[in-house]
Amino acid sequence: MARSKQPKKAPTPKSRKKSSGWMSALGDLSAERLIERLFSSKPRPSGPRTIYINENLPDECYEHNKPGGKVKKTCIYNTNQALTSKYSLITFIPRNLLEQFRRIANVFFLGIDILQFFPKFSTISAGLVILPLIIILAITAAKDGYEDVKRHQSDRHVNQSPTHALTGGNYVNPNQMGRKARTYRIPNPFRRKKVIDEEKIAEDEKELRRTHTAQSERHRREAELGSGVVTPRAQGDDYDEPPEAASTASGNTPHFGRTVWEDVQVGSFIKIYNNESVPADIVICATSEPENVAFVETKNLDGETNLKSRHAVDALTYLRNANECMLAQFRIECEAPHVDMYKLNSAVVMYGEDASVKHAIDAQMCILRGTVLRNTEWVIGVVLYTGLDTKIMLNSGGTPSKRSKVERQMNPQVMVNLLLLAVISIVCAIADSQIEKQRQPQGAYWLYDDNRPGDNPSINGVITFLQALITFQNVIPISLYISIEFVRTCQAAFIYFDKEIWYEKTDSATLARSWNLSDDLGQIEYIMSDKTGTLTQNKMLFRQCSIGGKIYKGEPEDTDDEKRAKAKAKSLETSSQSSSEATKLPAEVLARFVDPDLEADLRATDTNGAHSRSLIGFFNVLGLCHTVLAGQDANGKLEYKAQSPDEAALVQAAADVGFIFKGRDKEVLKIQTPFAAEEQYELLNVLEFTSARKRMSVVIRRIDGDDHRLLLLSKGADNVIFERLAKGQTEIRSQTDEHLQYFASLGLRTLCLAYRVLDEAEYDAWSKEYHDAEVVLENREEKIDEVSDKLEKDLRLLGATAIEDKLQDGVPEAIADLKRAGIKVWVATGDKLETAISIGYSTNLLAKEANLIIVRGTGGDPDRSPVYDQLRGAADEFFPEEQIEEFHPEVLPPDELAHYQRPTILRRLSSHASHPHDGPLSSSSQHSQHPLGGGPLRRFNTGVSSLVGPDNGHKPGGFSLVIDGSGLAEALAEDWSKEMLLQVSTRCEAVVCCRVSPKQKAQIVHLVKDGMGAMCLAIGDGANDVSMIQAADIGVGITGEEGLQAVNSSDYAIAQFRFLTRLLFVHGHWSYIRNSNMILNFFYKNIVAIGVLFWFQIYCEWSTTYVFEYTYLLFWNVFWSLCPVIAIGIFDRNIDDDILVALPELYRYGREGRWFGGWRFTIYMLEAGFQSIVIFFFILYAYTSTSSRNDGWDIDMYEFSTTMVISCVMAVNLYNGINTYAWTGWVWFAIIIGPLLCWLYTIIYNVIPPTSFFTFVYGDNNFLFPSAYYWFGLLQTLLVAMLPRYIWKTIKEGYLADDIDIMRQIRAFHPEIDVKNDPRLGGRLKSKAMTGQEELQHRQPPEGAFEPASDAAQATDLPRPSFDSNAPRSPGVLSQSSHNYPPTSDRMYGQRQATGSRTDMSTGRRSLGQDRGFDFSQEEGGIAIQRMQSHLSEASQRRRQEKGSRNFASRLLHGTSPRKERSSGGGGSSNVLPPFIRRSIRRKDTPPKPTVAAPEPQQPPT
Repeated sequence: MARSKQPKKAPTPKSRKKSSGWMSALGDLSAERLIERLFSSKPRPSGPRTIYINENLPDECYEHNKPGGKVKKTCIYNTNQALTSKYSLITFIPRNLLEQFRRIANVFFLGIDILQFFPKFSTISAGLVILPLIIILAITAAKDGYEDVKRHQSDRHVNQSPTHALTGGNYVNPNQMGRKARTYRIPNPFRRKKVIDEEKIAEDEKELRRTHTAQSERHRREAELGSGVVTPRAQGDDYDEPPEAASTASGNTPHFGRTVWEDVQVGSFIKIYNNESVPADIVICATSEPENVAFVETKNLDGETNLKSRHAVDALTYLRNANECMLAQFRIECEAPHVDMYKLNSAVVMYGEDASVKHAIDAQMCILRGTVLRNTEWVIGVVLYTGLDTKIMLNSGGTPSKRSKVERQMNPQVMVNLLLLAVISIVCAIADSQIEKQRQPQGAYWLYDDNRPGDNPSINGVITFLQALITFQNVIPISLYISIEFVRTCQAAFIYFDKEIWYEKTDSATLARSWNLSDDLGQIEYIMSDKTGTLTQNKMLFRQCSIGGKIYKGEPEDTDDEKRAKAKAKSLETSSQSSSEATKLPAEVLARFVDPDLEADLRATDTNGAHSRSLIGFFNVLGLCHTVLAGQDANGKLEYKAQSPDEAALVQAAADVGFIFKGRDKEVLKIQTPFAAEEQYELLNVLEFTSARKRMSVVIRRIDGDDHRLLLLSKGADNVIFERLAKGQTEIRSQTDEHLQYFASLGLRTLCLAYRVLDEAEYDAWSKEYHDAEVVLENREEKIDEVSDKLEKDLRLLGATAIEDKLQDGVPEAIADLKRAGIKVWVATGDKLETAISIGYSTNLLAKEANLIIVRGTGGDPDRSPVYDQLRGAADEFFPEEQIEEFHPEVLPPDELAHYQRPTILRRLSSHASHPHDGPLSSSSQHSQHPLGGGPLRRFNTGVSSLVGPDNGHKPGGFSLVIDGSGLAEALAEDWSKEMLLQVSTRCEAVVCCRVSPKQKAQIVHLVKDGMGAMCLAIGDGANDVSMIQAADIGVGITGEEGLQAVNSSDYAIAQFRFLTRLLFVHGHWSYIRNSNMILNFFYKNIVAIGVLFWFQIYCEWSTTYVFEYTYLLFWNVFWSLCPVIAIGIFDRNIDDDILVALPELYRYGREGRWFGGWRFTIYMLEAGFQSIVIFFFILYAYTSTSSRNDGWDIDMYEFSTTMVISCVMAVNLYNGINTYAWTGWVWFAIIIGPLLCWLYTIIYNVIPPTSFFTFVYGDNNFLFPSAYYWFGLLQTLLVAMLPRYIWKTIKEGYLADDIDIMRQIRAFHPEIDVKNDPRLGGRLKSKAMTGQEELQHRQPPEGAFEPASDAAQATDLPRPSFDSNAPRSPGVLSQSSHNYPPTSDRMYGQRQATGSRTDMSTGRRSLGQDRGFDFSQEEGGIAIQRMQSHLSEASQRRRQEKGSRNFASRLLHGTSPRKERSSGGGGSSNVLPPFIRRSIRRKDTPPKPTVAAPEPQQPPT
């Protein structure tokens, strides 16, 4: 079938209320808020604080300003505990009872039980009456308590995490902390106690001290060799004291001893070691690194994977050991805690001889709780904020009390039943009162003496009303809630024992931490997901590269060991040294890059010299153009420490080939190549990477050997590098461009590499200009970028890299299945926009033909449109047929809403009708003024082809919204902009939110959850996801590598994102239909029994007399009718699990709420009423028309009522069986056991003699079972009562079958059909099984796709300009592209290439197709790069001064100008090679001075 060109239109969302009616809203909101206010822990008031170090608290910190008295609450700080549990020993009973009595049914039963304590209304013993309610409350409380004890255990695990704080030497922290909460655990009597081996401990201590001494000696030698100056690091200070040694130090000596997180106090000195998590928000005093810089990983806070650099407070850098910290005396003035993680204003007050001096503290000098120290041996800091005052905790909410949607929907149904009970009771009361008033004067015997004040027809009406409440109380089944709890517990066990979602690698099962939300898993409409650690592994793999127009592929990481070993051995045949022997594989890199063909080409200097030069230059750029640090591990292996996984993968790939970066010694870079032992380069400048520049460059000079030329090495995005290439590189540029397109089609992240040989004179002039830009006071960044751009030109292209950001296993398939199920997936991440979009494409979140709507915050940029105008423009541009402003006037600002009149609506509608949108975009809308303020959005053209085309924004891939954090903050600031964001985002197929904070993640959830009333699921793995997880209806935590914070706050814990599909499609689907069916059948079966009781009131003068013998009614919800509904909740399944997984589209029935709601409830209630009528009247008139006794005597009431009760029991059990889809052995047993027990009870109960205890049914067996009325009554009532349900089921499955019915029939009659792969069912024919890595490895570019471009294509070798969307459209442009891309008919390219559009609403700029997958994560403007730039600037200034002095002395000595003293060999050469290699491979006919090729004819853009 031909693909439709019409856009795939998402269903129009409609705002809907979460609950039906004010009663449910009152029950949900008020009760929950009341419980939270009563029992949530109230944090201490946290205002501005002053932290005192080694000095007593001042008088103003004490009440009445008296030292030694009680400390003021404002000077007592929150403890460092993290608590996700809800209960304590004191609050457990009251809070749990309040939560349970949110259920209206429990309140009703409590009232009924209290009523029966009065003798007037007692039926049996009052204690026995209230016992069932007590049992139900106790069982539910035990379940809730067990869940909370598990939370306590998780909290205890976090709070007991080890860290190191200053202790010993009589050190006392004067700052006061609050009282710690207690955490509990379940004692395990079988746990074996650890046996302490004192000899082993003593031996370990000796080894630790030996290691400590060796490390200190090594660092001392390095410091002396590096600088020649003895620094504090070289004086034997305990700067690198290992934590184990510190923990065994003497108690009388100041040291950093081992403690736990919950004991960390404000004002404490703590020492964090490499790869340890930070327990609190601290200010840095000193670090192990030069210039007191520390590197931290913040992905737990903001989701960003690159490392951030932090530095110490200059005034505190002398605090490098415990002794210095012990003697230090100062105070820290801090602002009040707040949620902004990127802002902190504090000051250190140092005491001088004359006066105190303040030193500022900002966010760059602090490390926040949740971050992890990386690439830094140790950090010493002072604690500023603890516990609830830390940034990460302020961005998280308290543990909410969640209830499932089904349970919330039950409250209105319970209210309906209560209303029905009230109507029945009122009818009985009125009828009984009127009958007594009529019959009492007539002398009715049962009304004897009914003329007293407390016993008369008027007051008896009230008594009858209350007695009717007791008689018909089973209209609300008391065992319903306990049955639901039991069933959900079993469903949680099924999830735990499901081997399909058990992660064998870590032996982790999927765990249901909240057992009462299982049915919500089957109704999810929106999924909010984190990216880092949830969708991705945060690990990189150097997959392929293009060098000199040739693609090189490494062995995939999942290749078997034997094959990989052979490939590695083959590559090492010509390699001088194995990188695996020299370098340690970084944790961020999955596998080494091994390619025998590359090694062979690298050595083929005689046959392919030019290509070998390109290879050497390529890997020299990889090995030298970066900010990676090199060190040695404990085994002496070289270890790379990178700020981002991207850089680690690039440098490691160069080392794998043989270009091993040995490290940086101040301004000297060292690299070992396959052709030389070691080469040294002087680092002159670093032109750092920024998101605006999209490139990084270094200027270096070889300081050993004969070649001292200046080299500029660059790497960056393809369009940025291509714009700056020198003329005459048409062929390699065309080939590299084709390869980049191929890499992008595989979802790989690409970088282009280039270089340039600089002229000395040009560089000297540029260096001075660059230095001037570095010291300018205004617009420094813009000046630096402008000057840098002058040097980064006329580059020589070397090739491109292709790195794979490794996804979690099965993520693309899982997201594709979720989208097939109709679930909208939103991703909220702290990464930058380009990274988020790239991951969106690789995970199938963004369709290849999706139209991206990009909304950015203004960020103070006057050239950008306000976010509201961007959203409004998107609504008008892309959703004109929705008429959002007309049908949702709440999106308008107040000034426009005030003038919003009905005639305006009519004019707009008539205008829309008179100018219909014939195509995707009408001509009127093309020329109308766009609300963005930047003029109309116009399409633009290159000189070759139309990038956008006439159907821009209307591709069949639908729309996807991408919004950054600042834009989200602006959109959520006002109600009307929030509503506009909701209307636009919910009409998109997917939403990507980048650069968002943890609090914004929760706001996104509330936006959809509260604004649409939709069921939301949030999934994440880090502490930054806690607020989102708690805000959602279902919170899922991934047991990953970022700690247990997300899991501790979640409702479900899974090990892999892909497990989410089975959790929703199978367990969610089954749980929802099981619980829904069970609840409806529960209500039904009780209405049948109550209906029979009610119809009998017609014949007993409405006196609320029981027609059944009371014990039958007492056992109704226990023995007679309980088992079938429990079996439905546990064992029923309407379709097999493999079909649910293979066809995610079937999930929509649960997502749409098909199986539970008011309509189905009404059907069941009406059917129950019908069956009660059939059972009562058929049997009653059968028995009363003609006596069933042979002797002609009249019948007793319990003869026909026993027949009725047995008929009711058999009817409700059989009806439950008809409503069961899967008749397993357990279902058969459950359906049979109820009638069987009822029969046995009747037989036994009727033969109990009065001498044992009195009953009214003694001897009833003699009249019941011999009667034909009994047998024919049962048969007749069962047939008539079941007939409507049976007929409807037959018609439904035979003639009105839905997709599930069809699949059930296919499975029943054609079990041989493979549902997953059968093309008739939407699957595909099974082909050769191939993993994703194998597919990537074996997929080759199309034949002929990378052939040299045609002359016409070469003639268009132009840099890619920055297009202006407002530029006028040129006429006569060809619609077909003339570039040399692979044919679109190719199978791979036809399926993999992205053909959607991107519209940046902030600027109006548009483009077509997916970008090249460029991404490079690196900290921008970090303190580490700032310090490096400062050193390089000082070194450059010294060189200029020294050169000026030498030139001046030369002129004085010789009287000549040194203008020509510079070497003439530095300009124009295109070789980045050692001199001896260049001489060995130089061709004979190569001229001594290569000339630059003349530019080819170029076609200007039109």
